Amino acid sequence: MRKLKKPSTLKRITAALMLVLTMVLLSGCNPMVLDPKGPIGESQKDLIYISTLLCAIIIVPVLILTVIIVWRYRDKPDNKAGYAPKWEHSTKLEVIWWGIPIIIIAVLAVVTVKYTYDLEPSKAIESEKEPLTIEVTSLDWKWLFTYPEQGIATVNYLKFPEDRPIKFKLTSDAPMNSFWIPELGGQIYTMSGMAMTLYLQADEPGVYYGAGANFSGEHFGKMRFDATAISDEEFESWVQEVKGTSEILTQDGYNKLSEQSTVGEVSYSAFPEGLFDSIVMKYVTPGSSGHHHGGEEEEKEGESAEAQQQVDQNKMSMDMETNETNHENHADHQ
Repeated sequence: MRKLKKPSTLKRITAALMLVLTMVLLSGCNPMVLDPKGPIGESQKDLIYISTLLCAIIIVPVLILTVIIVWRYRDKPDNKAGYAPKWEHSTKLEVIWWGIPIIIIAVLAVVTVKYTYDLEPSKAIESEKEPLTIEVTSLDWKWLFTYPEQGIATVNYLKFPEDRPIKFKLTSDAPMNSFWIPELGGQIYTMSGMAMTLYLQADEPGVYYGAGANFSGEHFGKMRFDATAISDEEFESWVQEVKGTSEILTQDGYNKLSEQSTVGEVSYSAFPEGLFDSIVMKYVTPGSSGHHHGGEEEEKEGESAEAQQQVDQNKMSMDMETNETNHENHADHQ
């Protein structure tokens, strides 16, 4: 019987290193990120590929040379590798192993700066269509989506027209979370007292995976939602369906919804006016207008009269309590 030749030690080491390298590359990247369905996701994919290629120019030769050096200069009785203990310097080699990384880092810096500017989350997407505004609020442990132009709201799912920019305005009425639809674009944090802005767009119809990408407590793993891109006609039909068949989200209903719990997909035919702005202002200290990512226009839009009036009333109550306390202390002193 013919004996199979065992693979050499060098081949086994090389195979093991390639397997480890593949696992490292795949573990840090969701496959959906590499299959984008929108302009933002496409640009981010290009940045991933360019950065990976530039880094591989350095990493791959280093890994290969590491294996070769370990194998060639290993300690064994019949080792005939050259031994030059007085060798100190080689200008040519120094230029190679310092010059190439410096050039690559410079190129990577230029590419990163360009893409960082182009992919600013609050930068509007160029399109002939007006963007659709969707307000996003992260709760424990659910997502609330309100449509101010349509006057409807949903929980744990959202729908929007394809090939139309979507302007997401995001905040949190719970611990900080991270809003993420991998096939459309990168993550952005939702934080209490802050209104962030994110533009995304789906170039084709489909159901896209969405999730909270930040640990926020016991059931954070259930903070998933479907982001469905449909045609303009289907979107208008869906809006009318929600308006005609769903219940109204009242303020008491929102207060109940904001409590720690897990729920399925829910639709509301209406919601309290200025709900998103009041959530933002809820955590703002008196005299402050909160932080709105996206410029002065966003900041002005976020200041609702009702929320500001509530802040002023709270401040007035605190001043009255302070005056009463000072009066009582003065009387006791007399």
